Amino acid sequence: MAEGWRWDETLFAGAAPHYERGRLPYAPGYAETLAAALGLDDRSRLLDVGCGPGIVTLAAAPFVGEAVGLDPDPGMLAEARRRAERRGVANVRWVAGRAEDLPGDLGAFQAVVFAQSFHWTDRDRVAAAVLRMLPPGGAFVHIGNVQSPLAAPYAEIGDLVRRYLGPVRRAGQGVLVDGTPGREDLVLERAGFGPAERVVVPAGQTVDRTADDLVAWTFSRSDSAPHLFGDRLAAFEHDLRALLGAGPFPERLPATEIRIWRPARHTYAHVHTEEADDAQQDDLRLG
Repeated sequence: MAEGWRWDETLFAGAAPHYERGRLPYAPGYAETLAAALGLDDRSRLLDVGCGPGIVTLAAAPFVGEAVGLDPDPGMLAEARRRAERRGVANVRWVAGRAEDLPGDLGAFQAVVFAQSFHWTDRDRVAAAVLRMLPPGGAFVHIGNVQSPLAAPYAEIGDLVRRYLGPVRRAGQGVLVDGTPGREDLVLERAGFGPAERVVVPAGQTVDRTADDLVAWTFSRSDSAPHLFGDRLAAFEHDLRALLGAGPFPERLPATEIRIWRPARHTYAHVHTEEADDAQQDDLRLG
């Protein structure tokens, strides 16, 4: 986790209704690319950790036998269930919990996916738990958009947020003085994973974003989630809409990066035995 910061349940409080509209989509075809890279089929199971409103879980569901979405935020899980029902997706299951609760009783998965969520976890502990959940051929997967420098009006939105919430980035009930941690490669190497395979799925097209889209983007973020503004939420939204005006705001959709880590060959020996399952439960009790 970030130095000096502790997770709490308000991290994304109130953000769920804004997430799907506010966040830019992943590149078209990224779920098919992931399935092909991992050889997923209707016998495979996929776990989406920190699934939010189920964006990746639902995209991956057609390529596996079962997709499980895990998230600690009840609002996110409620939104995920609604989206699954609207789409008629039946092979998904939603589980309330944190990554630190793994492995729990969820079983083994061919793919354990973190879509821009790993940095919110106790990464060494979580990586070690994931390693024990993977059968031979299984993989730890990180999905994220290839970021480009933020252009107007995002910089101006950030300035407005800081006017209301202060200069240090907020996150739940705490602050992130130095931002969120990086170098996942070092964390996963320590846990026993091999080198990463990197796949980039291009997007390319440009979309016109509206003022409503950018308001949703703002409220979908941990550092400007609605609860952080307290009784000044209405005033902030008024000032935000005044800043944005009518739009539209042309934006080029980013490419999507998929990074895949497979266990080093010797680490498979302790996967999927009764002794390993007992050890996993002991770890949870002691933790």
